[in-house]
Amino acid sequence: MRRYFANRAQRVIAPEFLSKRVKSSVPIILDQYEASCRIRLEGEINISSAAELKKLLLEALSSGKEIRLDMERATELDVTALQLVWAIEREAKASGVTFVRVVPPQVIAVACGEAGFEMFPILADPN
Repeated sequence: MRRYFANRAQRVIAPEFLSKRVKSSVPIILDQYEASCRIRLEGEINISSAAELKKLLLEALSSGKEIRLDMERATELDVTALQLVWAIEREAKASGVTFVRVVPPQVIAVACGEAGFEMFPILADPN
């Protein structure tokens, strides 16, 4: 589904996530702008949402536009999500596509550190 606003098109992915949103689960959303794509991760991002996350990351990468990954509203990122984000960041750099990320909330960074992922690239401040 595409909704058009002033100068952007918003595509809400995976209707099943919308129904889960009603049940307190939040979707993965891809916002496509003229010069960039923004992927918003909200709520729990785990193995059950991995296929959609991969699809959206690849769609954003194939657009050739700057990719902005917003993890600010994520409450959980499992190892599958971490691997997908790390891989797309690496592919974006190799393709010359700008990749900008908002660092996940402190609670996620702490949990990843406790699990031994403290040096994982997506947890570092990109600035």
